[in-house]
Amino acid sequence: MKFAHGARLIGVGAGLPSAVVTNFDLEKLVDTSDEWIKTRTGISERRIASDEETTSQLAIAAAKDAIAFAGIDPNEIELVVVATSTPDNLYPSTACMVQAAVGAKRAAAFDMEAACTGIVYALAVAQQFIGSGTFKCALVIGVDIHSRFLNWADRNTCILFGDGAGAFILQADDKENEMLGTYLRADGSGGHLLHIPNTGSAYPHAGVVPPQATHGFLEMNGKAIYEFAVNAVPEAVRAACSDAGIGVEDVDFLIPHQANMRIIKSAAERLGMGPEKIISNVNEMGNTSAASIPLAMWAAIRKGQISEGSTCALVGFGGGLTWGAAIVKWTAVDQRKTASDQISTNKKVEASKS
Repeated sequence: MKFAHGARLIGVGAGLPSAVVTNFDLEKLVDTSDEWIKTRTGISERRIASDEETTSQLAIAAAKDAIAFAGIDPNEIELVVVATSTPDNLYPSTACMVQAAVGAKRAAAFDMEAACTGIVYALAVAQQFIGSGTFKCALVIGVDIHSRFLNWADRNTCILFGDGAGAFILQADDKENEMLGTYLRADGSGGHLLHIPNTGSAYPHAGVVPPQATHGFLEMNGKAIYEFAVNAVPEAVRAACSDAGIGVEDVDFLIPHQANMRIIKSAAERLGMGPEKIISNVNEMGNTSAASIPLAMWAAIRKGQISEGSTCALVGFGGGLTWGAAIVKWTAVDQRKTASDQISTNKKVEASKS
């Protein structure tokens, strides 16, 4: 799709709980083993939020990290979009809490819920606002704390999820459009395959005194979700590439939702992509839902795996059912490192003069 104004990603950030839970820790809770988990999912450990840590706190940490990366004044941010299925409250929105905490005083703010595909949906929405000329700078965050909604006696689900937040800064740029193409889809008839029957108007309080809690935990049909994902990922990537006017072979890196390694490898094979093109940190983070794509990209950039000029396919799938992809070109430079390098150069010049 063509827009009046271009957009580019200029920052990425992360917000993570401090506690690391390994597969060996889970062996003490459920009938499982490190080998069983790694063989089926590729996961070795995950971050789990403490009772004191909240979705908004992780989102704020990721936002501040992305703002520092981009080297911008928070007042430049005109839009805050947070993709989450696990907000602190029904309202105020997590986005409003982030907006206040980072000092983005001019920004509009709202949450979106598209489960694990949420960050792709949020990026596409932010691009629409920037492309139309409504806003020039957007903060987009994916964040979830699914550990609050897991049955820790169910080895089929509790082993999969981790908590975390990932953020992007998207800025208008009429000289270079680096948000190359997007594709969004949903199929509500499959909603029952992955859901959390928990908080909402379907679970009302009766009378003045709230009744005994009857809300449930995350429920998933693993086989059906696997079959859905390995088809949805290739479809979304191919369609987004078509929208971008490029072929799948032109994509340097595939950055998929980090559900589990079996899904990621199967989907990549169907796209004809070798392991060298896959970006994944699922072994360290598990499935962090809406946060998984930006966290994987953040880690790869820190390691130097993704370099300037890389064309990346960001692709998500999840409850709803929802799926989608965004093709982006990454050219941003961490402004903190640039500033540090400049300081170091100045000191060397001063030393040589003396």
